[in-house]
Amino acid sequence: MKIEDLLKTEQILPPSRKLILSVLHVSNLINDKISESLKAFDISTPQFNVLRILRGQKGKPANLSTIQERMVSKMSNTTRIVDKLITKEYAERVVCEKNRRKVEISITKKGLNFLEKIDPIIDETEAALTENLTPSEVEKLTEHLQKLLK
Repeated sequence: MKIEDLLKTEQILPPSRKLILSVLHVSNLINDKISESLKAFDISTPQFNVLRILRGQKGKPANLSTIQERMVSKMSNTTRIVDKLITKEYAERVVCEKNRRKVEISITKKGLNFLEKIDPIIDETEAALTENLTPSEVEKLTEHLQKLLK
C-alpha cells in the first residue's frame, strides 16, 4: 500500500518525507505486532528488549547505563523496566559491597527459560512481518536503513 493511501492524501510528497512517513508507519506496525505477540506472556516490548540484552551478556552482569545504551528505545525508563523484571524473577540486582552506588543486573535462570519459550513466537512474528520480502530484499533494506543511523 502506498503511504499516500494510508494518509488519505492526493498531495505529492517529497521523496524524503515519503520515506520518513513510511518508516514511521512500518515502525508502528512492527511495534504493535511484537507487543501483541508478547501480551499473552505479560511482558512489554522494552522488558523483552532488556531480557535479551541481559542474555547477551553471557552470564556477566550489566549496569543500568550499559542496558540503557543498548536499548532499542532510548526513551524507556530502564530502572522501572528492570524493577518489573526483578518482580517477575526474570532478573536480579546485586549491589556491590565495596561501592554501594554500583548496581549490577543479571538475568536469572527463570528469565533465560522464559526467553527460550517466547523466542520462537517472536521469530514467527518477525518472519510474518517480512514474508513479502525476499531474503535479498531484507538484506538490502536493512543495509539502506542502517545508513540512516549514522
